[in-house]
Amino acid sequence: MYSALSLLLTARHVAWMPPDGSLRGPIVDRLMFWNLIAIIAAAVISHLWLIFALLRRRSSARRFPSPIRWGLVGVFCVMYAWMALTAQRLWAANRFTGPSLTAMQVEVVGEQFQWYFRYPGPDATFGATRPQLVSAAAGNPLGLDARDSGGNDDVVSSVLVLPAGREVDLQLRSLDVIHGFFIPGMRLKENAVPGLVLHLHFTPEKPGTYPILCTQVCGMSHARMQARLMVLSPADYTVWLDKRARARRQQEGE
Repeated sequence: MYSALSLLLTARHVAWMPPDGSLRGPIVDRLMFWNLIAIIAAAVISHLWLIFALLRRRSSARRFPSPIRWGLVGVFCVMYAWMALTAQRLWAANRFTGPSLTAMQVEVVGEQFQWYFRYPGPDATFGATRPQLVSAAAGNPLGLDARDSGGNDDVVSSVLVLPAGREVDLQLRSLDVIHGFFIPGMRLKENAVPGLVLHLHFTPEKPGTYPILCTQVCGMSHARMQARLMVLSPADYTVWLDKRARARRQQEGE
């Protein structure tokens, strides 16, 4: 309790959360801050209540004032209702409300113990994949089907690179087991489940490099399943994507 109280007292002056780089990040941080206040207040009040109960045994004439008791209950009920509504709206904005029609499409694929990111290219269409073609050693970790022309311009990267200020629709899937896709700096978390394609959209705002982690214990080397998110300016992102596309064409030409 004392460490939590110390954290609360300094929360406004130090970076008690990872740097926030997403559009809705401040809302999440504010909700987390008030959650911390509620937890500390509940801990303090419960300890005081226990002390009062012990002292009351010695003096049965003492009674905890009923208005104060019900007032505290009312305060906690109002705070809980406010936090529940805020969390529900935030969850709905990320999970139930679809991305805009102009949102950028990126596929995120988890496999023991690596993250892969696929971009659809100028045709804005992902090429077909087949499980039997998956072979990281052969340079085809996602099993792209060369017979599908829609995948000829697809770009696959082990680093997630996004332009700042543009909404992104992530399509998450897994090739083997459940993986937890987590970007602390974007306040973003969703599971990649085999057999399902789950969507998650957000808008990166601040250029920089952010760690990507796996939050599900997916095997012996789970701790090594990490990647990076690089948020670039729109111009730098275009340059990066063009370089990746040219590198793939040269590789296929060989």
